[in-house]
Amino acid sequence: MTFLRSLLFLIGAVPITAVFGIGVPISGLFGKRAALWMAREWARWMVRWCEWSCGIRYEVHGWENVPKTPAVIMAKHQSAWETLFIEATFPYQCWIIKRELLWLPFVGWGLAAVRSIAIDRKSGVAAREQIVQQGMQRIADGLWVTIFPEGTRVRVGKRGRYGIGGATLATRTGTPIMPVAHNAGEFWGRNAFRKHAGTVQVVIGPPIETKGRDAVSVTREVEEWIEGEMVKLNPERYAGP
Repeated sequence: MTFLRSLLFLIGAVPITAVFGIGVPISGLFGKRAALWMAREWARWMVRWCEWSCGIRYEVHGWENVPKTPAVIMAKHQSAWETLFIEATFPYQCWIIKRELLWLPFVGWGLAAVRSIAIDRKSGVAAREQIVQQGMQRIADGLWVTIFPEGTRVRVGKRGRYGIGGATLATRTGTPIMPVAHNAGEFWGRNAFRKHAGTVQVVIGPPIETKGRDAVSVTREVEEWIEGEMVKLNPERYAGP
């Protein structure tokens, strides 16, 4: 049954993504907000389709922590599910992505249309400066900025190296960071075809203030909060040192 439901999800996800992959750039002709709205609708359709076809639901704890003004979202990265969830539920945002994603048909076109910040992750300092310069413009335009500080999806029970790009942007602009932890990888694994029914637990932390602070200490605080929440969500997975 899991295989069939996962196959059903794929069969539906392809045309949904194709339609919106064309619709998002076209809607951009009517203004930046139109493209952002269309991108959010794509994510909402995908989250609903995932729930209907695969039985993956979610519960959110900490909605009251979401600030009224733009923030830098820094989230745990375990699967593709959280990318859909964040896009579908939080205010209009741009993403910090690896530039290779722009080469993907449909998805890449949409990412370009919503003014994602596409970086070469191997360029180090140059990539951080790009994040800061373009991120400042996006925040000034009223957009939130989303980044996965681990850089890539990690397996359940593991943690990646937390980069300082997002914290550098936040400290340079005095923008608060909104940390997000979740256990989506339990149901939609890293690069996994099979998707298992269940309820994803999402935890939104209190905003982390960044004014007058350095990026290293802020990144450390973000990491400690997210990984601490992961232990609470799945102690059996994160029981090791």
